[in-house]
This record gives sequence, C-alpha cells and structure tokens, in this order.
Amino acid sequence: MRTLAIIITAFLMIVCGDQQAHAGKRAALVIGNSAYRNVAALTNPAHDAAAIADMFKQAKFDVVTLREDLGNVEMRRALRDFSDQAQGADIAVIYYAGHGIEVNGTNYLIPVDATIQRDTDTYDEAIALDRILQAVEPARQLRLVILDACRDNPFVARMRRTLALRSLGRGLAGIEPMQPNTLVAYAAKGGSTASDGDGKNSPFTGALLKHLTTPGLDVRRAFGLVRDDVMAATDNHQEPFVYGSLGGNEVPLVPVAKPRERPVADIRSDYELAEKVGTREAWDSFIRAYPTGFYTDLAKAQRNKLDAEAARRTATDKARAAADEEARLAAQGASSRTQAEAAERARKEADRQKQAEAAAATADANVKHAAEAKSMAEKAAAGTTEPTADKPAPAQKMAALPSAGETSRQAAPNPDADLPRRLQAELDRVGCDVGEVDGIWGAGSQRALSAFNRHAGTRFDTSLASRAALDAVRGKRGRVCPLQCGRGSHAVGGRCVASACRRGFARDDDGVCRPVGRVGRSRPDRYDDPYERRRPRRQAAPVRVERAPPVARHGPQVICDDHGCRPVRRGCRAGLANGPFQSQVCD
Repeated sequence: MRTLAIIITAFLMIVCGDQQAHAGKRAALVIGNSAYRNVAALTNPAHDAAAIADMFKQAKFDVVTLREDLGNVEMRRALRDFSDQAQGADIAVIYYAGHGIEVNGTNYLIPVDATIQRDTDTYDEAIALDRILQAVEPARQLRLVILDACRDNPFVARMRRTLALRSLGRGLAGIEPMQPNTLVAYAAKGGSTASDGDGKNSPFTGALLKHLTTPGLDVRRAFGLVRDDVMAATDNHQEPFVYGSLGGNEVPLVPVAKPRERPVADIRSDYELAEKVGTREAWDSFIRAYPTGFYTDLAKAQRNKLDAEAARRTATDKARAAADEEARLAAQGASSRTQAEAAERARKEADRQKQAEAAAATADANVKHAAEAKSMAEKAAAGTTEPTADKPAPAQKMAALPSAGETSRQAAPNPDADLPRRLQAELDRVGCDVGEVDGIWGAGSQRALSAFNRHAGTRFDTSLASRAALDAVRGKRGRVCPLQCGRGSHAVGGRCVASACRRGFARDDDGVCRPVGRVGRSRPDRYDDPYERRRPRRQAAPVRVERAPPVARHGPQVICDDHGCRPVRRGCRAGLANGPFQSQVCD
C-alpha cells in the first residue's frame, strides 16, 4: 500500500509539473515616445514605459519588449515582430505612451518623426489603432491594448483641414473593438484629455503599476480599481475608460501561484523532525509548511495533545496554588485567634490585678476608718466628762477598748493611708466638688465620685476610695463634672461669678436681690420677684421633729460594744440598745 501511494504521488507530480510547464504564454510590447522631433518633447512617456516593462518582467511574462522613441518605420516593424511573438500566446498586451490623435472617428498613434501639416497627412505619418489590434490578434484568451495617449495634441493646433466635414478630436475616440476577448483601455474617456501629473509617472500609469498585475485579480476588476485611483488623484477631472468585452471566466494577468507539491518522503522527514523537537512551535511550523494532508492531520493531533497537557498542568498549578493559599489563610487565622486569646488572657489578668488592688485598698480604707473611729471615740470620751453619776461603768469602758487582734491590725503600717485625700484632690480638679479636702471619705466625697461615674461613664464603688478610681480620675485632663453655680451667681470662663441685680436692687448676705433700702435684712416672706410677692402663700403644716441622739459629725458614725468599735454601715445610724452599749439602727 505504501509503494502504491508513492507511485500515485509521483504520477500526480509529473502530471502537475507538465501542466505547469505548458501554462498560458504571456507576451507584452511596451512603447514609449517622448523625444518628438517636430513638436515639444514629452517627459513622462519614457518613464512610464520603463516602469510598465519592469512590471511585466516581475510578473514573469514570457515575452517583454520595451521600445522607446520609435519613428514610423521602427514602430511598424516593432508591431510586426510582436505579432510573430504573440503566436500561440494566451495573453498579449501592448502598452503605448505618447501622442495620439483622432481623425474622422479613427484613432492614430503618432511616431516621434511624424510631420503632420494637414489632416490627410495623418494617414501616412501616423499608425491607426486597427494596426495595433492586428498585432495582438494571435492571442487566444486575452487581447489587451493600453493607451496612455489622450494628451493635448500640439499637431491639432497647426493642422489644416482639407475637408471641412472631417472631424479632429482633442483626445482619442471611444471605439469598441470588433474582435472577441479584446479590451482597449484609455487613460481618459472618449473626447477628453489625460493629465501627465506632477510625479515621475502619470496618474494613469501609477494606478496601473499598483493594480494590474495583482495575482489572481481579474483584469476587469483591476481596471475598476485603476479608475477609482485616477479619479481620486485628479479630483474627478480624469476618468479612465475600458472598451470591449470578455466572457464570464476570471481573467487575471498574473494567476495565483500554486504551491509546489513536495515528495512524501520530504514531508515525512519534516514530520519526524518536528516530532523530535516536540514543542507547539515546531508543530505550528510544520502545519504552516504543509497546510493539508495526512501528516498535517497527525501534526494537528500532536499539537492538540500538547495543548491538553499544558491545560492540565495549568489546572494542577492553579489547584496547588489555591490549596497553598487556603493553608496560609488557615494558619494566619489560627495565629490571629491565638493572639486574640493571649490578649484576652492578659486583659483578664490585668482586671484581676486591678480588682485585687481595689480589694486591698478597700481593706486598708476599712482599717483606717476603724482607727479614725477609735480615735474619735476616745476623744469624745475624754472631752465629754460628766458628773460621777453619768460616768459609764468600768465594764462599759472596757468594752470600748479594741481587741488585741484589731489593735495589731491598726498598728500595722498602711502605704495607702493618704489615698482618700489624693482622690478628693483629683475629683476637685476635674470639677466634681467634694467640699473640703480633708482625707475623710464622707458623704460629700461619695457624691463627688458618683458624679464622676455619671459623667465619665465609670462604675467605681463610691463607698470607699480605691486606687483604680484614683488612676481613672488622674487620666482626665479637663473638667468632667459640669460647673454648677448657686443662687445669685452664674458660670463665666469655668468659674461662678455673682449675677448683677436690676436697677434699684442690691444683693444681701443670702445672695438675694432686694430693694436698696432693705439690703441686709433677710426675711423669709420677701422675694426678689415682685410677682412672687403678689401670690398668696400657703402655710406649711407644722412638722414634728424628733431629735436623734447626738452623734459626732467629724466623719462616719461609730458604735462601740463588747466586740470593739466599728463604723456604722451605710443607711444605718447609731442608737442605744436596752443594755449599756450602743447598737446599730437600720430603718
């Protein structure tokens, strides 16, 4: 089977090679007349002809003949020789650049040695377009004549008419060719002239060089593109035109190059080389070199296999990266939780220490209060000596003495003995009025600490002075408790100042504004407001006042019994029991 495939491939290569060797023959004659002897010379025709000839050579035409500045005889001989060269050709092209003239409906091409003084001289001095068409007639598929000769003709200006009815045109006439498969392309449509332009080539020739030999482009489509370019270059003043007709088949001047078939052995060798390299780039290179075929399909399969493997590796890498990121985030979260737990433990330990310090401070305060109570009791006992009948019994004196354990506890040194006074001073600094800063934690100090709790958002125990409360108050830099001024004064700049009375009034010792004649007199039935004086005043019902036993006002109340002396609990007062000792009365 393999041998049969090789034989078939070789046979096809021989057949295709034979067909390519006998592909259509193409011949071109290019004439450029610039150096006219009897009129002004032209510049562009020689340049245009050379460029067109080079274009046909690059398009691999079989015959390309370039002739310049031909006289009458040379031009006729060139046409005759080209007619022989076009024998058996599929495509024959004649390009002419120079002067042309239309006389009585017939187009003529003018050689460089022409002397035309009368209209009838044209028949002898010029060459008719029919002679040009006869030179391309041997071609089988396409006969093409291109005329860039529609310029302003200087011969017409001095030419005499021998017959008044004979017409002389400014350019060439639009004449349909009689032969089939023949096209005649004019640089300008019938009756109009063409421009030489400002460049090296005329606008018409420049467009031909751009489009005419495009591989695979039909000649009719090519001339359509030439027309568009020329009209754009001349601002629609010059319109090329093509006369004649072709069949329905595409007729390009340059066919599309067919890829050369390579031997199967070479393809297989290249395939094996790409397989050894084994990269996607190698398979892409092989597929570009061999777009179709059995080995091309194998190469595409190999490339798809590489793509699938690359996709698998990419997915694996992404999954691994995702797992690593998840593990990292989990570790980071665990570390964050550990740190949070450690911070919580530290906070709880700090709170515990603060509570312990507060408890110690409370105990110290209790000891101090007990000592102060004992001292006050002793002072009261020494200062209130009554007659012998009122003296307490010896047993009562013994009961007032503290126990041995309490005496030892009171005698122990206390490092926070000055804590109430310092807390009072700090509370007074932040605007919480404690009254007198005397180191005795009484009702005024408790009200001040309660006001601090209310305005600072704290919850310290107001029954005693604690180190935690002292630290919190010290941490405040400005006023915490708002300034409260009494009657007859108001706040100005953080302090209370006396308010001014209205005209005719002055403030008495009680801070009440009264008429000037009554200043110094304080009567409970007189008021500052005159409207208040007009109101009938209700008599308050008499209130029966029961006198309590006298107690010391220097600090918290203290009771003494056979267990010793101790402060009265909050909300209670000292009283007398049935026996000789004091007792604590709680309402």
